Amino acid sequence: MNDPIPNPLRKGAPSLADVAEPMAPGTKPHHMSDPWDIGETLCSLADNGDAISIYPAGGEDVIMARILSVDDDLPQFVLELNEGATLPEGGATFVSWVQSAKLQFTINGEWEAYPERPNVYLTNFPSHCLVLERRESARLETPLGVYYLAAFVLEGRPYELQLYDFSAGGIGMRAHPRDTVGLYVGRKLSRVRLELGPNKVMIADLEIRLSRTFRSFLLGEQVQIGCRFLNLTDAMQDELKMLLDNLGSSRKVR
Repeated sequence: MNDPIPNPLRKGAPSLADVAEPMAPGTKPHHMSDPWDIGETLCSLADNGDAISIYPAGGEDVIMARILSVDDDLPQFVLELNEGATLPEGGATFVSWVQSAKLQFTINGEWEAYPERPNVYLTNFPSHCLVLERRESARLETPLGVYYLAAFVLEGRPYELQLYDFSAGGIGMRAHPRDTVGLYVGRKLSRVRLELGPNKVMIADLEIRLSRTFRSFLLGEQVQIGCRFLNLTDAMQDELKMLLDNLGSSRKVR
């Protein structure tokens, strides 16, 4: 294995004051299973040097760590434990905060320590993550294999961005930076055509509430744009709720 290249701007080593507790029984997180989204989230943790709390399956005390780097091509990442700590054999649960959302996933002991660096490990992405968000409305990822779109015209320029999630409160879009010029926080988008599945189209007004640039291990540099709905009629709210209920029900069946 090659030595990981750390981010010089990341935070220092985490302490026990940074511990994130596992999700309590009875909570209702949503599942994130798209490797693209998992990679994006792990990249965010690596860029910030955010603390990771690791709970070994054997019941040992919590281990504090952070992500050093995420592979640009493979679904793998490098984990750095605090000095002197090692991962025991068997699985472990990983918990962290990503902005206002709690992230939790399990890895079943499939990690490899770096030679002469026993506190640094290479491991594969988890198959899925649990995400518990502090937000007004539950978020659902767009289904795999279905290309959801948001299309609109702004100052005479046509835009077409991929939707990656939506909720009763708004949507999330992503695209290459060249396709998001002029889309800044606070900008209002009129008559956006939302393609939300086969033969399902909504026309809605949106306001941009979030814009951030990140590097995806699969797609390179990307811009994530979060929007909230404006001026939804009662009929449109009912229509959107039905769509979300149908999507949530279909995922429970799988």
